[in-house]
Amino acid sequence: MFTAETKVRVRYAETDQMGVVYHSNYFQYFEVARAEAIRDLGYTYADMEKEGIMMPIVEVQAKYLRPAFYDQLLTIKAILKELPVNHKIEFHQEVFNENAELLATGRVVLYFMDMKTKKRHSMPESLLEKIRPFFH
Repeated sequence: MFTAETKVRVRYAETDQMGVVYHSNYFQYFEVARAEAIRDLGYTYADMEKEGIMMPIVEVQAKYLRPAFYDQLLTIKAILKELPVNHKIEFHQEVFNENAELLATGRVVLYFMDMKTKKRHSMPESLLEKIRPFFH
């Protein structure tokens, strides 16, 4: 299993009239955590795109348990429970506040796709080499 953590401070513009983080902003938090998780492996989305591969989201789910508020420092986890073996990669995500309380959970499924043909593609070998050691 591979797990990475990223910290994000809630900005005022991300809150609603009640001072609570607006629900759709969690999807941006999830994205930041996924991108940073890949970066932690020594690879980036830009590297992938140079190889002609993109990763569109094909499914997303979120469950909100507690509110997050302006200026809180959130910890967002990106978790790979299984080694991707084909064109699909599935991230499980968790958001915690500064008191380590679980605020939200999510699941995001992305496909590896050829940027030119828009057809499914296997995970780039260069990324697979970096992820594989976490699943032995």
